[in-house]
Amino acid sequence: MNQKSVLISGASIAGPALALWLHRYGFRTTLVERAPALRDGGHAIDFRGVALDVLKRMGLFEAVREHDTAMKGMTVVNGAGETIAEMPAEFMSGELEVLRGDLTRVLYEATRRDAEYVFGDSIVSMVQGADGVRVEFEQGEPRTFDLVVGADGAHSNVRRLVFGPESEYSHDLGLRSAVFSAPNYLDLDHRGVLCRLGDKAAMIFSARGNTEALAGLFCTAPSVDVDRNDIAAQKRFLAERFAGEGWEVPRLLDIMEHTDDFFFDGINQIRMDTWSRGRVVLLGDAAYCAAPTSGMGTSQALVGAYVLAGELAAAAGDHEAAFAAFEKEMRDYVAQNQLLGRRLAESFFPADGEAPDGPGLHAMNEERVSTMEVKEYQV
Repeated sequence: MNQKSVLISGASIAGPALALWLHRYGFRTTLVERAPALRDGGHAIDFRGVALDVLKRMGLFEAVREHDTAMKGMTVVNGAGETIAEMPAEFMSGELEVLRGDLTRVLYEATRRDAEYVFGDSIVSMVQGADGVRVEFEQGEPRTFDLVVGADGAHSNVRRLVFGPESEYSHDLGLRSAVFSAPNYLDLDHRGVLCRLGDKAAMIFSARGNTEALAGLFCTAPSVDVDRNDIAAQKRFLAERFAGEGWEVPRLLDIMEHTDDFFFDGINQIRMDTWSRGRVVLLGDAAYCAAPTSGMGTSQALVGAYVLAGELAAAAGDHEAAFAAFEKEMRDYVAQNQLLGRRLAESFFPADGEAPDGPGLHAMNEERVSTMEVKEYQV
C-alpha cells in the first residue's frame, strides 16, 4: 500500500486517536483544529466496556489512569440542601474517569511527533476528485489529501460542507447544559453534589485531587434559541433560568459570570443514514453523537477511531470498502448508545419530578457497558 495522506478536522479525542492508529498502519496524518491551542477545559469523561480495551491496545491506559478523578460518589440534594439520594461512584465515573482536557493532552503527547498539527485554522471548502480531495483553509494554503475525516464534534464543519446543514441531522432532546471550573469551596473530597430543582439541576464536584472543582447547570429548554457562539447571551439565559433558586445556585451563578472556561450547549443527537461520501468520512460526535446524557461519547470516539483505522488498513487503503466496513461494524453499537442517551435524557427530569430510584439508576448504568467485541486488526 502506498502511504496515503489523511486530513483530520478536529484535535480533541476522536481525531488524535485516529491519528495514532493511522500512523501505526503507515498513513500520513494532518490534524487541523480551529482553536489556537489544545482545549484544556470541559467536563469529566469516563471509559466503559470495550473502550477500556481499546485504550489498552493504544498503549495509553497507564498514562490516562494517572489522571483518574477517583470519584467516590455523588449526593443528591433538594433546594434546601437536604439529602434525598446517594449515587454510587460507578454511575458517575465508570471504570475510569478523567477530565476531558487531561485526556486531550495525553492523546496529543502520544501523537504530536508522528502527526502534523495545525492550530488556529479551519477548512472552508473541499473538492473531491479521482485522485484526492483539494482542501482550502481559512489561513493556510490549499492542499490535496487522499482522504478527509471530520472528527470535529456534533457541530461539525466537515459535515456541513459535505453533507448539508446541521438541522438535517441534529435532534434536540430538549435539555441545555453548561460546565465551568470553580473553586472547591465546599471542600468536597472526591465527591460531587447534585441539586435537583424541578426542571432544573445544579452540580459541583471536586477535581484534580480536590484542588479545584467543576460546576454544571442543566435545564429543560425545548424551544430556546441561544447562539452557541455568544457566551454572554448563554450566561444571561442561565442567570434568568436559575434566578431565585436555592442551595448553592446563587454562588454558582456568580462564579459562572467570571469564569473563562465556560461551555454551553444543547443536548442533541446526530443521526445519519451514512457517515461517508466519496473520500470524506465522519467520526465520533460528528457522525453519531449519542448525547452527553449517554456517557458514551468518549467510548464511541475511541472505538470508532480504532475501527476506522483498522478497516482502512485491512482494505489496503480502499476507502470505499473501508468506510462500508466501518459503518457495518459500528452501527449496532451506536444505535445502542443513542437509545440509552434518549432514555437517560428523558429520566433526568421525569414528569413526576422524582429522580430515578437506586435500582433504576443501576439498571441504566449497566447498559452503558456494551457487549460489543471489536476485531483484532494487524499492525
